Amino acid sequence: MVTYLTQQQASRIEGRFRRLYGPRASSLLDRFFMLLGRYGVGVGPIEKMPLWDENDTVLITYADSIRQEGERPLVTLRRFCAEYLKGTIRTVHILPFYPWSSDDGFSVIDYRKVEPSYGHWDDVENLGKDFNLMFDLVLNHCSRKSAWFREFVTGVAPGRHYFHSMDTSLDLSKVVRPRQSPLLTKTATRNGNAWVWTTFSDDQVDLNWANPDVLFEFLDIFFLYLSKGCRIFRLDAVAFLWKSIGTDCLHLPETHEVVKLFRDVLEVVAPASILITETNVPHEENISYFGDGDEAHMVYNFTLPPLLLHALLRGSAAELTRWAGGLPNLPPGRTFFNFTASHDGVGVRPLQGILPDSERDWLAKEVSRRGGKVSLKSNSDGSTSPYELNISYVDALGDRKDEPLGTRRFLCSQAVALSLRGVPALYIHSLMGTGNDLDGLKRLGYNRAINRRKLDIGELTATLADLDSRENRIHTTLIKWIRRRGHHPAFHPDAPQEVMDLGPEFFALRRISLDRAETIFCLFNFTATEQALPFRKIDACLGVAGTCRDLISAQTMRTGPKRTLTLSPYQAVWLVYRSGS
Repeated sequence: MVTYLTQQQASRIEGRFRRLYGPRASSLLDRFFMLLGRYGVGVGPIEKMPLWDENDTVLITYADSIRQEGERPLVTLRRFCAEYLKGTIRTVHILPFYPWSSDDGFSVIDYRKVEPSYGHWDDVENLGKDFNLMFDLVLNHCSRKSAWFREFVTGVAPGRHYFHSMDTSLDLSKVVRPRQSPLLTKTATRNGNAWVWTTFSDDQVDLNWANPDVLFEFLDIFFLYLSKGCRIFRLDAVAFLWKSIGTDCLHLPETHEVVKLFRDVLEVVAPASILITETNVPHEENISYFGDGDEAHMVYNFTLPPLLLHALLRGSAAELTRWAGGLPNLPPGRTFFNFTASHDGVGVRPLQGILPDSERDWLAKEVSRRGGKVSLKSNSDGSTSPYELNISYVDALGDRKDEPLGTRRFLCSQAVALSLRGVPALYIHSLMGTGNDLDGLKRLGYNRAINRRKLDIGELTATLADLDSRENRIHTTLIKWIRRRGHHPAFHPDAPQEVMDLGPEFFALRRISLDRAETIFCLFNFTATEQALPFRKIDACLGVAGTCRDLISAQTMRTGPKRTLTLSPYQAVWLVYRSGS
């Protein structure tokens, strides 16, 4: 039986159509009704389940990040994840696995197919038998090699109306974008030359969301992905979606309305699914995509990677403490996606208003000194400034003179991400302890290649089996921490968080379970030297004579008003004092 909308749901969706497309709203609602049941989505009983809990951790990976000669990469990925990660990682985010022409998948040729060199839809669905799945919905642009753009070039419907053909005399100087390449790209069409909008590259042509046919293409794709097992939808580069001449074309009201519409659709056909927005912008702009609880369920915590990197390299948690202490106390159903590294670089725009530009520039120089690259963006005044730092997070925090110290510093960063309120996500090269891919950078010639290494499964498994390797130490430690974290309800994404200021040497926070039966004190030494802290300064409860247990080291220690906790360089502890913990 097809799931029918309630009158309230139908009215809300029709209202979205009206705010986006005006008087066509009624006919568009009828068109939406025709979508219900597409690909079998919304047919039969709707599964209801919690959105997340303390066991939720996400792996971010390309379909072909792990390879074996003669085997489809998606098959290899499933085999590796089943052997090494099942029971530890709950969700696998497969970065765009559709046919593509550039940007390692984010210039999509066909949204409805799997890139043949990766595998088939059956391979994706088989991975979904062992893990929840997260897909990208690349909304802002598609490849110039797509059928849609070919239709634009030849003047054939419907694609001829799917893109922005711009008058070059218009003033577009206010448009905000993260690239130095031209905003408009000249394209020869059957009707003469056209200047199309290209926010990210000349191969990634922006779609015209003012045309409702574009919306319905993506609604159909949305239903297809649901039918293939997608539970979390990542709305890629969504902040740039809607165009309005004379504005900065960033976070426009219509863009938020589109996000709300996708949220409404999920509430109707798949209420256990999750919407996450990817908006690499200053913090206040980023969290605007929570709306009033009617937009994204999760937003990327984009400020965390650069601020955490800065704090650990500077040896001071002061600014991190100040920022984290000001994070909103989100109600249930809204949370952060806490990551430190991804397929992209470490964006520095989110540091705006948190660190002075001089500290941002210091961080960029430090990354360069460690073998990384710095990607620039063009500013409205004609100047350039750092946009993202391209480096493996492992090497960004490493130490060539003292590898064990650098490894401890990196692991400290991951412990922070696992501790903060939200759902933690680990990029495959962080989880495997992979360093900079300098050969890939030289071969491919673009900065992001430095952190997109392709791993041979035989070499990877041998390295992970080497007890003396950095990769083994990082991987086994993180797996152990993730598993222990999952046994403690204080780490539930909705559980309260209280950040404590214990001095610049420490980052500290308290997590309290929703039933208030468990409290965990998460403490981190952000310096390269041993640091001591009286238990009474950490918390009054620990200042009382008794014992507490560190979940990370699995050690029990005595507490009391005269006792002191000593942390080695970059040590992290999760202290619980509840009986039986």
